[in-house]
Amino acid sequence: MIVLETDRLILRFLTTDDAEFVLRLVNDPSFIENIGDRGIRSLEQATNYLLDGPISSYRHHGHGPYMVVLKSVQAPIGLCGLLKRVKFDDADLGYALLPEYWRQGYALEAASAVLDYAYDSLKLPRTLGLVSPDNTPSISLLEKLGFEFSELRQMKVGGPPTAVYVHTPDRGRAPAR
Repeated sequence: MIVLETDRLILRFLTTDDAEFVLRLVNDPSFIENIGDRGIRSLEQATNYLLDGPISSYRHHGHGPYMVVLKSVQAPIGLCGLLKRVKFDDADLGYALLPEYWRQGYALEAASAVLDYAYDSLKLPRTLGLVSPDNTPSISLLEKLGFEFSELRQMKVGGPPTAVYVHTPDRGRAPAR
């Protein structure tokens, strides 16, 4: 099911048919470095991740990460959407694209559409952005979108700190490309 559409992208619900793509994405070295190792090494594990993560989130929260599909070739290029974490009252914007699709404005385009959806359709009061303090490209994207740094927070005992950014509807919105 299509959730959002931009000039160049389609954002749709993930299904178990997307397990092969998810397996590739979550094992990309850049995903592991910037987001974390999910320990998904097989199609069965990727299918379970989809069922227990995104697909469950759609049912329980009305949103989740969406497959980002490049319209021109009808190919999946990444994920972008809203994640609801137990540690936070607000949903956070999450995104990950395969490296060959970086620096082409796709992440900004997808994230802008997701923020519009968060405020206009889901009526969320604010959205968070969680990022490694060393992930300069993601921090730059969050700032282009109008997010402001809020705090450093320990997500896991003994783990590295995570930078928490906050965005509200009145912060303005980055134009989609």
